[in-house]
Amino acid sequence: MSAQVNSAAGFSYAAAELQQYTADLLNRARELGASSAEADVSEGWGHSVNVRMDAVETIEYHRDKGLSVTVYFGKQKGHAGSSDFSPKAMRDTVEKACSIAKHTAIDEFSGLADPALLATGSLPDLDLYHPWGISVEQSIELGKRAEAAAFAIDSRIDNSDGASVSTQDSHFCYGNSSGFLGGYPSSRHGVSCSVIASEDDAMQRDDWYSTARDFADLERIERVGQIAGERVIRRLNGRKLKTLDCPVLFEAPIAQGIIGHFVGAVSGGSLYRKSSFLIDSLGKQIFPRFLQIREIPHLGKGLSSSPFDSEGVATKERDVIKDGVLQGYFLGSYSARKLGMQSTGNAGGNYNLIVPDTGQDFAGLIKQMDHGLLVTELLGHGINMVTGDYSRGASGYWVEGGEIQYPVEEITVAGNLKDMFKSIVAIGNDVVVRGSKLCGSILIERMTVAGD
Repeated sequence: MSAQVNSAAGFSYAAAELQQYTADLLNRARELGASSAEADVSEGWGHSVNVRMDAVETIEYHRDKGLSVTVYFGKQKGHAGSSDFSPKAMRDTVEKACSIAKHTAIDEFSGLADPALLATGSLPDLDLYHPWGISVEQSIELGKRAEAAAFAIDSRIDNSDGASVSTQDSHFCYGNSSGFLGGYPSSRHGVSCSVIASEDDAMQRDDWYSTARDFADLERIERVGQIAGERVIRRLNGRKLKTLDCPVLFEAPIAQGIIGHFVGAVSGGSLYRKSSFLIDSLGKQIFPRFLQIREIPHLGKGLSSSPFDSEGVATKERDVIKDGVLQGYFLGSYSARKLGMQSTGNAGGNYNLIVPDTGQDFAGLIKQMDHGLLVTELLGHGINMVTGDYSRGASGYWVEGGEIQYPVEEITVAGNLKDMFKSIVAIGNDVVVRGSKLCGSILIERMTVAGD
């Protein structure tokens, strides 16, 4: 159940070794009397560099490894971990987990995932592993090129928070005493640039970044710098607004956060703790009828793709929102049992969530809004997940007559997430792929914008 790892890529351990270590941990737990157990062994390596003002600021090398084991004595649970792969350290780790379990309270909901839900047979190849093979020297050169491209945009860009280039390869093996043993390698690479512009007494900062499983899918290095430069220049000479109610357009990179709040509200932990504003919302209208959200865990090269979740449960494509109606929660085994339901294969989080657009590009959304606030940056964490109340510091642009007029700053956007979800009127096709939510810009019919 594991993809082949390129031994020349820089891993210290072969996939077969990780499998053997996982099996050894499970066997030791069984020898010590555990009724069931699960274990995870992983390794990662890579580097990141940061260049500022055409000089190297930091170089970081990453080489990490770790193992963890969870044991169950009936409904008593113990967990321990280590970064030492020696036989003695692994034995000691299992013994520590067993000792902890024997002193913990009984939890009737604890235990391994339902064996019937585990991934079996041949796992799909999701094309997640693309070693870059770039040297530190080459990364430094790319960072300098990105920063130089930003400075070339305008002479008012006179400072920098730096440009960075990173590469990371990792692989792991997870197994449990129900007979599951599987793992795979993956990679993630990135480039970013953040610059500062000033005019008179005004100063602004903005950035841009790109991330991908395959370095060939990264945005062109110079283009990352150019976008950062263009964005920071547009923010100069920002104005304040009077307090008003108006349409609000959340730019794609932060619109993903709106979907993230929805995910958090319908995830197991929030639901069984009753700390969500969407308790008992299954089968109810959450969004407008035109809005769909589909989870696609097996998307090739997906930043959040996986054939199984962190408990070995097989992941499956499904509708989360269909015609605006909530079809399912995000549950691992523990939260599912607490709620009297079945795991949805989301132990560890959600997978690629696809939110189809309503046919407009970014310019089309601006025209549709006609007048209102375009939000390009959010500040603070003023969100109450129990009530859904939403209040965030923001900056962006005022739109009038379907065109951007001027930058605005020092404002707050406020509403309630329940109302915001139902008031979505359009979703753009300007998706920026950066994580597990694939969504374009979101236009909300009306929110309160607090200013002077």
